Amino acid sequence: MDKINEKIEKLRATLRYHADRYYNDDAPEIEDYEYDMMMRELKELEEKYPEFDAPDSPTKRVGGKADNSFAGVVHTVRMESLQDAFSKEEIFEFDKRVHDTVDSVHYVVEPKIDGLSVSLEYINGVFSRGSTRGDGDTGEDVSGNLRVIHNIPLKLNTDLPYIEVRGEVYMPKKSFQRVVDRQLINGEKPFKNPRNAAAGSLRQKDSSVTATRGLDIFVFNVQQVEGAALTSHKQSLDFLKELGFHTIPSYRRVESIEAAFQEVERIGEQRGELEYDIDGAVIKVDDFADREQLGSTAKFPKWAVAFKYPPEEKQTTLLDIEMAVGRTGVLTPTAVLSPVHLAGTTVSRATLHNQDFILEKGINIGDIITVRKAGDIIPEVLCLNEKHSEGCFAFPEHCPSCGEKVVREEGEAAIRCINPECPAQLLRNLIHFCSRDAMDIEGLGPSIIETFVNNGMLQKTADIYHLDKAAIASLDGFQETSAGNIIASVERSKENDLGKLLFALGIRHIGAKAGKLLADRFQDMDHIMMASKEDILSIDGYGEVMADAVVDFFQADGARELINELKAVGVNMKSKTVVVDRRFEGMTFVLTGTLTRYKRSEAAKLIEGFGGKTASSVSKKTTYVLAGEAAGSKLDKANALGVSVIDEATFEEMIQS
Repeated sequence: MDKINEKIEKLRATLRYHADRYYNDDAPEIEDYEYDMMMRELKELEEKYPEFDAPDSPTKRVGGKADNSFAGVVHTVRMESLQDAFSKEEIFEFDKRVHDTVDSVHYVVEPKIDGLSVSLEYINGVFSRGSTRGDGDTGEDVSGNLRVIHNIPLKLNTDLPYIEVRGEVYMPKKSFQRVVDRQLINGEKPFKNPRNAAAGSLRQKDSSVTATRGLDIFVFNVQQVEGAALTSHKQSLDFLKELGFHTIPSYRRVESIEAAFQEVERIGEQRGELEYDIDGAVIKVDDFADREQLGSTAKFPKWAVAFKYPPEEKQTTLLDIEMAVGRTGVLTPTAVLSPVHLAGTTVSRATLHNQDFILEKGINIGDIITVRKAGDIIPEVLCLNEKHSEGCFAFPEHCPSCGEKVVREEGEAAIRCINPECPAQLLRNLIHFCSRDAMDIEGLGPSIIETFVNNGMLQKTADIYHLDKAAIASLDGFQETSAGNIIASVERSKENDLGKLLFALGIRHIGAKAGKLLADRFQDMDHIMMASKEDILSIDGYGEVMADAVVDFFQADGARELINELKAVGVNMKSKTVVVDRRFEGMTFVLTGTLTRYKRSEAAKLIEGFGGKTASSVSKKTTYVLAGEAAGSKLDKANALGVSVIDEATFEEMIQS
């Protein structure tokens, strides 16, 4: 029995981990189907061995807990989850349970949208509040972000005293592709699937970011209503449509469970052709009086069931492996396949993830492999079926785009090219180089840089300093004035401090503050390029990974060529930090609260002028916390750690002595 209990606890721990990654981090690591199968196994074990039941088991939960960064919302009508079914037999068992209580029944069948469940509340026909499901009882207030979703009406067609509806916020496949493309351009980790993307977008602190993500919603339920008498689900969906809601598509009322399952199969056959993601179909008892009789368990309504479609998998031949260089320098293998029909489309290419995946599965060209669509969208190789080759495919040692030697940093799965002049990384590198914390070239935002690249005006980073005013003005949408402003901003950037240039170069692991520390320590670019790993490790705040990244970067011919080109056009290569003396050397200051005698930037500059450095968070390594008025959590942490806290008067004595 100990082994049974151990297995149950292991399943619970695994499910809690993946639930947290799915609901709260929006970064799932396994497919829904794998999660569902583990949950089913746990349920069966708990039913078979009730002595090992636990009140905090994942089987007792509905969803994820509310994110504390948003205000909590207590749901007056519980937002229940649905019981899952994975076979026709289970659907018919559901029907039998329904008929044990209700003699005659009609069902409504509708797609199960794969997104984020939300509640929308309206008072006198006006949108008043929107919240996530959370754990079913308490969610989070995301009203501001919901307001920017165009298909959520801010005013209904009828002034009902009150209505609360439930819907699913999702990201259409086209929007998902646009978002992922932009993330890759910016060097960000792309969302894994549309559901992940929708959840991450809805939880943005800035609703203007949410507005750019192309979110949509399908409303599928009336939670509660005043001023209208509704007796069935189909009637309520028709009513929601009249009010102006974007209702769940293709819902159908049927008279038997046989017809219901036929509809489930029809929806499943079409899911690859839909413009949105679904992970199943829902069968609901139509009549509300029947639902009242049937009731709910502690977690599920007894009047509904969700049929979950298994991920479709096919076997095919691996014809070739193509190696692409992403905009962040990562080498990505793509499998070229013998075409196979999968989830509604013909698939001839699929991702192979990375070198570790290929080695683990023992895959090479000519093998028979299994392929599926992750989230029904992105084709991926799943495993090896039949070995028809010798050994495993190996990544090239040199970048297929620029020929520079590729590197794999310790602890990373990715193999990447770190050459800043690699053509495959051009757009991302240019955007980063011109950004505010880097060279701060006003007017050269992502879209304008992309326009210049597409017109052949920027083919490498140094071309920024050879832009021609007349050529810019000749492009559609530009005038002589805007072209002149861009050229002036480019010229101003030549005078930037060396620290900003170092950050602009895009050296792995080197942020804006690390770039400044490097500039202040060695004072000019030539000394940095000649510095050894040991020299760089002498900088307080630098570790092995950062030191290796700097040395590796400047050993590449492409980096040295870029530096020489930037020198030739007059870009500053020296640190502008003037160290008066080094009384603060080895000291770290954290600034918090409102300072009255200095701006924070002025205080930080003074500290750096005396050889010290500033940090954004308090730790045991912090020397002083300079606290102004209304200092908050940083002051509390300093007191808890025993870090010395000084006020502005004390700070002034320190810099004037």
